[in-house]
Amino acid sequence: MRFPIASEGWPFILPAFALVVLCAVLHWREAAGVALVLALFVTWFFRDPVRAIPADPETLVSPADGRVIEILPQADGGTQISIFLSIFNVHVNRSPVAGAVVDVTRRPGKFLAAWKHEASSENAQASVTVRTPRGDVRFVQITGLIARRIVCYLAPGALVARGERYGLIRFGSRVDLFLPPAAEPAVRVGDRVHGGSDVIARWRIVP
Repeated sequence: MRFPIASEGWPFILPAFALVVLCAVLHWREAAGVALVLALFVTWFFRDPVRAIPADPETLVSPADGRVIEILPQADGGTQISIFLSIFNVHVNRSPVAGAVVDVTRRPGKFLAAWKHEASSENAQASVTVRTPRGDVRFVQITGLIARRIVCYLAPGALVARGERYGLIRFGSRVDLFLPPAAEPAVRVGDRVHGGSDVIARWRIVP
């Protein structure tokens, strides 16, 4: 069975528990208590639960856990859906579609609060574009006020499955999803979504 902790978390989790042991050995009870709370929070933050991917191939799944904060029409007829992740959300990211990765672009930038509209264009980010038979789907990991580190496993030429884990952001952030015109949003602003298991859009029926 897969251990439900993201591998990126261990460099934080192990030192945190080592600090708990050190404080306990030195009989620093109050410090040990604080360190234990911190260690448990760090472990919980890097949780990576198993998700049931919807069987319907006509659906696109959410790339992240969090709250939908923007749904914006795009000039090409597509749609942007933005999801805000607080420090209390699962931060493992998942591909919303199956297809071939045609572009992965990292861009430096600011660290504005992730819920602000301008964070989408001004913050540091990593953008992935996946080609599907119905158009390219782009999803962007964006840093936030606290988040300073983006992890993305994908590279151009890779094949990715719908709902597959592809990265992680530490610690509080935003994910923007850019849909082609062939996809229709299935969420509203304010909805809370779970990466990989919740449907965020559907492919439009072709007459």
